[in-house]
Amino acid sequence: MISARMDSSCGVLLRELQHIWDEIGESESEKDRMLMDIERECLEVYRRKVAESNHAKARLHQSLAAKEAELAALVAAIGDINPHSLPERRPYTLKEQLGLVTPLLEGLRAKKEERAKQFADIKGQIEKISKEINGYAEPNDSITSPDAVEEHDLSLRKLNEYQIHLQSLQKDKSDRLHKVLEYVNEVHGLCASLGLDFGKMVSQVHPSLHETGNTQCKNISNGTLVGLSQSIEKLKMEKKARIQKLKDIVPSLLELWNLLDTPNEEKKLFDRITGILGSSENDIKDPGILSNETIQQATEEVERLSKLKASKMKELVLKRRSELEDICQKAHLDPDMSTAPEKSIALIDSGILDPSELLSNIESQIVKAKADALSRKDIMDRVDKWRAACEEEKWLEEYNQDDNKYNAGRGAHKNLKRAEKARITITKIPAMVDNLMNRALAWEEEKKMHFLYDGVRLTSLLEDYFLGRQQKEEERRRYRDQKKLQDLLLTEREAIYGSKPSPKRSNSLKKPNGIRSNGSATPTPRRLSLGSATPELLTPRSYSGRQNGFFRDTHRMSLSKLNFVALTKEDAMSVASMCPETVSPPSTCS
Repeated sequence: MISARMDSSCGVLLRELQHIWDEIGESESEKDRMLMDIERECLEVYRRKVAESNHAKARLHQSLAAKEAELAALVAAIGDINPHSLPERRPYTLKEQLGLVTPLLEGLRAKKEERAKQFADIKGQIEKISKEINGYAEPNDSITSPDAVEEHDLSLRKLNEYQIHLQSLQKDKSDRLHKVLEYVNEVHGLCASLGLDFGKMVSQVHPSLHETGNTQCKNISNGTLVGLSQSIEKLKMEKKARIQKLKDIVPSLLELWNLLDTPNEEKKLFDRITGILGSSENDIKDPGILSNETIQQATEEVERLSKLKASKMKELVLKRRSELEDICQKAHLDPDMSTAPEKSIALIDSGILDPSELLSNIESQIVKAKADALSRKDIMDRVDKWRAACEEEKWLEEYNQDDNKYNAGRGAHKNLKRAEKARITITKIPAMVDNLMNRALAWEEEKKMHFLYDGVRLTSLLEDYFLGRQQKEEERRRYRDQKKLQDLLLTEREAIYGSKPSPKRSNSLKKPNGIRSNGSATPTPRRLSLGSATPELLTPRSYSGRQNGFFRDTHRMSLSKLNFVALTKEDAMSVASMCPETVSPPSTCS
């Protein structure tokens, strides 16, 4: 259609041109020449237009190829483009193909720019955190720009890898920051208890540690962690050394307080220090408790009390000696006479012995006396029970001799109950004595020394008490026999002389009961305690069979019974005139 239109247009123009030439009168040769020129010029125009079209086509091909290459590069870089969204190879013109590629390319360019910004942001954070961890530079020294991001791989896979790496670094940073804060708090606590400058201590590690602003600005490099760890170790060693200093000072302080009877008001000033002895190292956290000033105050207090102690040494020696005597008195021990008060005062006044050495000697004696009292405690408790039983026995004897014990007076029922309990207690005395003897001998065998009670061997006291009790029971038996003989004689006399003796004879019969031949009156027991005599004490005992050999002689008693049948009346009267003597418990039981 274009060629037909051109043919019609050219034909009209050519006819018009021939008409003009005819009017002008151009020759045929001139017309042919001019037509050839026109044809040549037309060819030149066509050739120029064809060349221009070829150039335009080449540019379109080049542009399309460039855009397709860029599109392929973007698809490869971004990596998450759906292949179905790309233009298919169809018989489109170049402009149509460009029209399809250009919008897609622009979209991918925008997506690439957005993705590049994401990469730049993540890489910037990674770089920042890495520098914080490595400690190469300050966190805000450089920021990664989107142009610096490599464009060959902007895929989501690569972005996820960077994100995972960033999360790992963020976790490492969080852990390091937590560790740094933990170290800083520990350093702060140690500095507080030691009385040191916290700011100066942490600033030596890194200046950012002393900043009170955002905790995110703290340096978390390996060097900082190592520096804090070393500082903590040094502070702990210093804390341990100062605790040991105080533990060396406090016992002396307590001892001096005890010796000098220091008032509580003065002691309260050092309550925090004295509490160190019963506390572990981790529990000692009070501010300033381990400062050099506190240690210096405690040292000066010990020095002051030591000087005061030296001025009151004689008084202290006598005081500690009194304590030693009290301990020995309670344990029924004899105190060491080498530090007797008179001797100690003489030694101090003469200057022969240092008062401190004498006081130390008394202290060691106190320690020994306490240890001895502790080892004797079990036996001493049983001795106290034995003595209490002896007291009850003595009381029961006096109670049995009381004529008014059955009178309905005030407290009579209480005495009756006590008498019943006393009879039960008295029956246990032999077993008490036997048990005490066994334990005392076992103690002596173990300690290889005598068990002394107020300076007397306990086994000797028990033996004396045992023998005295046997003698007492024997005398009671003899008295009962004498009483029977007396009743027999009275019966015979009544049968011979009648039931009413003369006053002279009555007086002679009453004389054996209460009056001796010398005229002195001796009370005769009216009632005997049934609980006083036990079958175990009617026969002698022997403790000579012990393995330690403390008793080599057996104490035996063989008291022959009186043969009252063979006695004459005069002998019977002389026997009846004998009054039984009451045997009391050993003085230790009174």
